[in-house]
Amino acid sequence: MVPNPHTVSADDTIVGSIDSTESSDEYVIADISADGAWLSMEADAAPTLPAMR
Repeated sequence: MVPNPHTVSADDTIVGSIDSTESSDEYVIADISADGAWLSMEADAAPTLPAMR
């Protein structure tokens, strides 16, 4: 059975961070308990907490 990619288990460690370079700021969300499990977007385009409620 293939696990649902939209579920989160107790072993997952999800973090968010701003990655700044000279040319842009990127908002990165990553599951640091899994290799290659991350995504990023321009920090200005990232939703705010009130928008996600």
